Amino acid sequence: MKRYLILLLFTFQGLMAQVQFEAKVSKNTLGLNERLRIDFIMNVDGDNFEKPAFDGFRIVAGPSQQVSQSWINGRSSFQKIYSYILQPAQKGTVTIKQASIEFNGQIYKTSPIKIVITNAVAEERDPNDRPQGSGSETLNLVAEISKTSPYLNEPITVVYKLYFNNIGVTGFKELAKPKYNDFWNQNIDIKQLAIEEGSYQGQRCYFVVLKKTILYPQKSGRLTIEPLSLDIGVQLPTNRRDMFGQMILSDDNKIVSAGAKTINVRPLPEASKPEGFSGAVGKFNFTVTPSKTSLKSGESLDLIVSAAGAGNMKLFTLPKPVVPNALEMYDPVHDEKVTTSLSGMSGKISDKYTIIPQYKGKYAIKPMQFSYFDLSTGSYKTITSQEIMIDVLDGPMQAEANATASASKNVISKTEQFKYIKPKTTLVSIAKDDFYGSNLYYTLLFLPFVILPIIILAKKKKEAIDSDVTGNRIKMNNKLAKKYLSEAKKQLNNKEPFYIALEKAMHNFLKAKLHIETSEMSKDNIRELLLSRNANPESVQSFIALTENCEFARYAPASSASIQQDYDKAVLIISELEKQIV
Repeated sequence: MKRYLILLLFTFQGLMAQVQFEAKVSKNTLGLNERLRIDFIMNVDGDNFEKPAFDGFRIVAGPSQQVSQSWINGRSSFQKIYSYILQPAQKGTVTIKQASIEFNGQIYKTSPIKIVITNAVAEERDPNDRPQGSGSETLNLVAEISKTSPYLNEPITVVYKLYFNNIGVTGFKELAKPKYNDFWNQNIDIKQLAIEEGSYQGQRCYFVVLKKTILYPQKSGRLTIEPLSLDIGVQLPTNRRDMFGQMILSDDNKIVSAGAKTINVRPLPEASKPEGFSGAVGKFNFTVTPSKTSLKSGESLDLIVSAAGAGNMKLFTLPKPVVPNALEMYDPVHDEKVTTSLSGMSGKISDKYTIIPQYKGKYAIKPMQFSYFDLSTGSYKTITSQEIMIDVLDGPMQAEANATASASKNVISKTEQFKYIKPKTTLVSIAKDDFYGSNLYYTLLFLPFVILPIIILAKKKKEAIDSDVTGNRIKMNNKLAKKYLSEAKKQLNNKEPFYIALEKAMHNFLKAKLHIETSEMSKDNIRELLLSRNANPESVQSFIALTENCEFARYAPASSASIQQDYDKAVLIISELEKQIV
């Protein structure tokens, strides 16, 4: 009997060891517009099947179940399969987690599978994934580039058009936004989508302009614009008709991509580049204008250095004036009046310097030079301003002031000769009072009776604070906003770290005040929430403009003055919104 029990035990263990449960996928790398099939296969009739969450995917079909059992040469085989069809929702590496079943009281799990999601491919690789239709349907997303070989800092435009024909479009959403690495970029607002007639690959069809963007390349060489990908809801005609004889349409989704675009950026000529060239590309006028040239002692004048025209207005710095030592010059106030359209940036930028004379006399402000690269001629142009004479009508002469300052340094008053000698002596008694009966004795005696209630109250308050999850999160976001503003202040001399810290501070301020997450931070949503909380529309627009500028400014040359202005602007805007939001 004991021998049979041992044999039965080994047989049971062998059966347990033979349980197989695994996950298999149709492919490990697929485009954003392709579909994935995953099968969960088991060789036993397991119970309580639990699928993984499929994070990063959308379930298109499933689960479908297949069961097969066969007898071969007296031996049985069993197989059960759960199948799903998945649609990727994002690019990157996505992990499909473990599925599980239960068999004879034991839990079995599959191994995780990593799937690499790339940009949408030009055509779907699996013909079974195509929606039904007559075959004459057109649905294509095209990125039209105005110029594929521009100069450095020469404007180019990207217009995204959706061409369609014999197909109904019910809506769309962005799956992957285009990335403009090494480009300064700005979207051109489209107030309302309009359907227009056109042609695509020689065939007449309709199109809608979805997006317009102006780009300024900030680096020479081959630059890549990553594609825009859309998930489009469509209605396709079928061969079936309803009881009234009308064509029956089938609803489906189709993913289209504009495809990656390569821009070959030409560097500016080095041979004839002027000294002091700061990167201006376009066509400009340059002026240096004083508010006055004759003034009295104690008065000030404003010196305005400005460039006006069309070009990369926000991406270069103006030259700095050189003034004599007798004129005290303060840091400039930068001003921009620039508009951006599909043809590029145009307008005027200026630096206003406040100058205060110290002494009487006539002083010359040297001529200033401003150089730019003219795209129309393919050559550098230099504009030189006139010399400016400043006449200070009264006040001390510079030589007299220097003599007075030198004499005051050499004369030492009688009181200063003895200022380090102490006139009084303080004596301290060395006798000490007994500890028993002293004030310290009674303080230490009754201190526990005072501290105990405080500890109890503090503990209750801490428990109340810990239970307030929302309040703690708001405090944490406020703390993070202050931290990143502090970090931004430390990085005033480092452009990219400064704008990264400034952008994080403003995002954490929104999280604290509006109780939203990063995924909800679209421009329209932020504007709607702030206005609903009684925020001033001008403050809201300034906040959004500054947030967008943080990303643009990372790739644009920026002076210490403009960085300081952005920091001061952030402090002012956050302070205003703190007062306005209810």
